[in-house]
Amino acid sequence: MAFSGTLTLTDLNDFITPAQACIKPVEQTKPQTAEKEPGTASTEILIDASGTYYEVSSDLSTSSRALADVPAKKLEQAQISLNDCLACSGCITSAESVLITLQSHTEVFTFLQANGSPSSPDYKIPVISIAPQSLASLAASLSSSSTTSVTPHQVLRRLQVLCKEVLGFEHVFDTTFARHIVLKEHVAEFEERRANDKAGGEADSHLPMLASACPGWICYAEKAHAEMLPFISRTKSPQQVMGTLVKEWMGKKWDKSPNDIYHVSVMPCYDKKLEASRQDFYNDVYSTRDVDCVITTGELELMMREKGRDLSIPIIGELDFDRSTNTFLGLPVLLQHPGTSSGSYLHAIINHIRDTSPTPLILSIKAIRNADYEEYTLTEESDQREPKTIFKGAKCYGFRNLQNIVRKVGRERGLRVGTGAAGKLGARVAGRRLKKTGVEVKKERQYDYVEVMACPGGCVNGGGQLKPVATTTIPKDRDEEGFERNWENTGVVDDTQSGKWGDKEWTKKVEEAYWRDAGPPLYSLPTPPESPPLSPTLDGVSRLPERKTGISMTSADELMFRIFDELSVPGDDDTVKHRAQLFRTQYRAVESEVIGLAVKW
Repeated sequence: MAFSGTLTLTDLNDFITPAQACIKPVEQTKPQTAEKEPGTASTEILIDASGTYYEVSSDLSTSSRALADVPAKKLEQAQISLNDCLACSGCITSAESVLITLQSHTEVFTFLQANGSPSSPDYKIPVISIAPQSLASLAASLSSSSTTSVTPHQVLRRLQVLCKEVLGFEHVFDTTFARHIVLKEHVAEFEERRANDKAGGEADSHLPMLASACPGWICYAEKAHAEMLPFISRTKSPQQVMGTLVKEWMGKKWDKSPNDIYHVSVMPCYDKKLEASRQDFYNDVYSTRDVDCVITTGELELMMREKGRDLSIPIIGELDFDRSTNTFLGLPVLLQHPGTSSGSYLHAIINHIRDTSPTPLILSIKAIRNADYEEYTLTEESDQREPKTIFKGAKCYGFRNLQNIVRKVGRERGLRVGTGAAGKLGARVAGRRLKKTGVEVKKERQYDYVEVMACPGGCVNGGGQLKPVATTTIPKDRDEEGFERNWENTGVVDDTQSGKWGDKEWTKKVEEAYWRDAGPPLYSLPTPPESPPLSPTLDGVSRLPERKTGISMTSADELMFRIFDELSVPGDDDTVKHRAQLFRTQYRAVESEVIGLAVKW
């Protein structure tokens, strides 16, 4: 499989440097001996001037080892995926390398071509679900080359037609209803943790609760900061909840088993491929994953280009908001969740606390470093000089800010941070010292919740999103860092003529597209206000008025609870426990830092 040139490191100051050097040796410093040692290999590897590897017999003398004079076997290049880089603690292993064939757009093509007709006994129902951030990226790209603005809803309608007629999918969804369920479960988990904290519960129920929707952040915590794992939310991401809905709930509606459905998700992030590959999301009974394949926004756009289809061409009826053309089984389309373009997790909790508070609360926002690191504080309305703080949270995007959050939470909780995969829970030494000295120190309120995303700018700036057209031309034989590259021989897709990932101006345009829609207010995603809306809510998500042509948030809640009931095990009265089994997971530290084969999830 070929890789995108976007994977070259261009902004090193915002990435974590490797903890270990690659285990592959660069040079052999041991002197050659005339006699072969017992057990040594019978062949050696030589490299020609172009960098191609050849296997030759080690019995040949050094002087006669010119590649032109001896029989040599040309070696194929190893195939490495982002899964291998993120999941491994040292270097790629043969066991992990097979993941590359399961998480690519070529695999989707291969499956769709081999799937056959619906009448075939081996036929699987192909389903594709698309993240709203991916829709925003496509909308921004189409708008930049058009005189009129294209909305995410228009992009979704075009994809619904093209994915069915051109690619062969039976059903096309967006993931906002799955996110709606995630936000509800997220708030419920936060309340559970807060109640356990007040009652002095177990350590894994303590606050602050850290968001879990970003697999890049999860990988970082599992490998480098295991001491943070008890604080990470157990709620599944929208991608994985959508997998549960498709394979479990919709499968029952279709009278199909989970292994009779092929589910593809389109995400703004390469790390989502790794998330879908986790063992936690594998059904051992039916030998299938909740999400069979993950492709990025760029890969979806590439699939359309390879099929000769242009997303800039309007579709008849793409502005039609009739229920019959925009829903399936009552599933809402492009639900609005005010807050951030990365999922609104923090704002859902803020709205919930404000709605359930017996007294009016005031929200204040403070930028710590920049727009990617902000603090949100809820205080009671009071005439006192220092009003009582009810809640304190933060929005933290980008690895640079993320490390600061880890250190801050570690200090507040008395943890030893930065100790690698074997990160140990501290004994809260600092707190005990203060008690021994008898000194009363007024502490700043600790965070109750942190919305964490690994990418600067959040999910709209994911590594798998489309890039802007570059304003400067890069020589075709060089990469974005100026190094010479032979793209054809290395198997890398030459996209250096496009803009650089992480362009702030382009990210702003994608952010604007995310909140832009031409439909009725129900589907409209307005530009987010400086603070969460004050509209009355019941359980953390702002209510919208009922509309005859659409689905309100109340209707979405009704559908959500109906799904809970339909997925409940017959005779099982423990609904909360069953919901936890459906929509929650767990995370574990990577057990080894050197041997990739020993890595476990």
